[in-house]
Amino acid sequence: MPQKYSFRQRVSYWFDNYMARGPAALIGGLAVVSLVVIFLAAAIIRLGGTALSPADSETPMEFVEAAWEGLMRTLDAGTMGGDQGWGFRFVMFFVTLGGVFVVSALIGILTNGVDDKLAQLRKGRSLVLESDHTVILGWSPQVFTVISELAEANSNRKSGAVVVVMAEEDKVAMEDAIRERVPDTKGTRVICRSGNPMDLNDIELVSPRTARSIIILPGGEDPDSLVIKSALALTNNPNRRAEPYHIVTQIRDPRNMDVIRMIGQRDRVQPILVNDLIARVVAQTSRQSGLSIVYTELLNFGGDEIYFKEDPALVGKTYGDALLAYEDSAVVGIFRAGGDVRMNPPMDTVFGAGDSVAAISRDDDTIRLADAPAAVDESAVKSGAGRREAAAEKCLILGWNRCGAAIVHELDAYVAKGSLVKVVSETPGLAAQIRRQTGGLKNQKLEAEEGNIADRALLESLKARDYDHIIVLADNDLSEQEADARTLVTLLHLRDMADKDRTPFSIVSEMLDLRNRELAEAAQVDDFIVSEHLVSLMMTQLSENPNLYSIFANILDPAGPEIYLKPVGDYVETGRPVNFATVAAAARARGETAIGYRILHENHDAGKSYGVHTNPKKSASVNFAAEDKVIVIAED
Repeated sequence: MPQKYSFRQRVSYWFDNYMARGPAALIGGLAVVSLVVIFLAAAIIRLGGTALSPADSETPMEFVEAAWEGLMRTLDAGTMGGDQGWGFRFVMFFVTLGGVFVVSALIGILTNGVDDKLAQLRKGRSLVLESDHTVILGWSPQVFTVISELAEANSNRKSGAVVVVMAEEDKVAMEDAIRERVPDTKGTRVICRSGNPMDLNDIELVSPRTARSIIILPGGEDPDSLVIKSALALTNNPNRRAEPYHIVTQIRDPRNMDVIRMIGQRDRVQPILVNDLIARVVAQTSRQSGLSIVYTELLNFGGDEIYFKEDPALVGKTYGDALLAYEDSAVVGIFRAGGDVRMNPPMDTVFGAGDSVAAISRDDDTIRLADAPAAVDESAVKSGAGRREAAAEKCLILGWNRCGAAIVHELDAYVAKGSLVKVVSETPGLAAQIRRQTGGLKNQKLEAEEGNIADRALLESLKARDYDHIIVLADNDLSEQEADARTLVTLLHLRDMADKDRTPFSIVSEMLDLRNRELAEAAQVDDFIVSEHLVSLMMTQLSENPNLYSIFANILDPAGPEIYLKPVGDYVETGRPVNFATVAAAARARGETAIGYRILHENHDAGKSYGVHTNPKKSASVNFAAEDKVIVIAED
């Protein structure tokens, strides 16, 4: 039998439901109450005749006029102060009381409504109505580098650029952090939204369907899972756009690379294998100081970057011809019309119709053929030197992290047989773990020892002077600042030991926070690898130009051409002024592409990019010293 409810219960239930409808319903209800009071008062005054009309009125007040008088007293209680006639005053008094209630309630509702709206805006849950913007999904320290580089890349856009960040963070906290770390966005607007990057509905808030590119930042204890789920939420969304998405992200476990590629079969998904990238840069830099700075110079938007440009005047010309054809740009390869990229191809490779030149330049519009190529001083060019016989090397790795095994394997691909690599770390069960992760070495013997790398006594006992290269890795088990602090202590000990023993070993260190680099310069370390910064730079480059993926894949592939720093004395005469065109011609004669040089006495000068000069003018003359290096792209 249905339960019966009293009239009072039903009215109370109806009132609860009505109040739950929100401010709009409440304002509508107040309007109805106001109209009822006004019209009722107007009807009473009209029916009361002259007895209820103002004292100075000789005829009964019209209904409309009475309603207007009631409305005025509803909105302004002070209006009744000039009323005359006790009957009229009595009616207007009750109208005014009703008006005080209505206006007070209205002010309260509007105030609460505005507060609720502000609170909702602070939550960052409103839809972003933008197009041609860059979306960043996720939150990590890398976001500051990415935003800073995007701002630099788009600083010349007249209408400005838009970057939208969405993460499971408080919107206001994200905005405050970005303003603190990136105070100058150079006209780029940064919009933050709070949401789950793995949630289909939350992702819709940032309008991915109209975005030019999407960057997924990893986070949490299992960063690859977050990346994969976010990519799935984008690519498999039933409301996705028909055109392919351009997604840039990073993966730590190489086993997940195939998964991320399967997800992006319909889209352009470009994952960076983080450990592999850092390992290759660390391994190469440990053997040739300055390489990390070269990569940083090419990857950041503050200087020159790699661009593509189709130039009909090159059709029928060879790659060797193009190397000296540009005064302000350094040619590095050919981008075929079919999409294939060839870095440092054979010098007789011919440009075809639709082919583009890949070149390092200030901007894409600065890649211009010179009216007259700079003259080459043939008298300064040295003939090709014979290949030096590789000698066995000894490398000491202090510290161990997720990149360690990849670094050991990368070193094994470069060093001669009979080389040695020794690892020292506090990692429990170090020897067994390292041997398990680094099996199959061909050229190196592996040794492992447990110990605190910041302990001076341990470093003394290791006899660092007996090693050719020392690599100091950041400890991923510590916080970012703690890991860098330990690295700094270790570096100071090593440099002090090197100064006392006058030993020539090189020191390469991995830093986690770019801001700590200035502190580390006091240790006069040969090179720094700011790992997260390097990855962030590459992600930003790819988000702006997806065709660069093939360029970086070529450079970082051990089987292809790579960047080397070689003695400049092998190419040109030292101790006399020569222009860079002469250096480029000498490299061309060896089948190599010269892209710059490093001046050794500037290697601790941050204002001069630590001595690294990429894409110098062809006509610019330099007086090289014997210890300076030329930066080339070559097979070995």
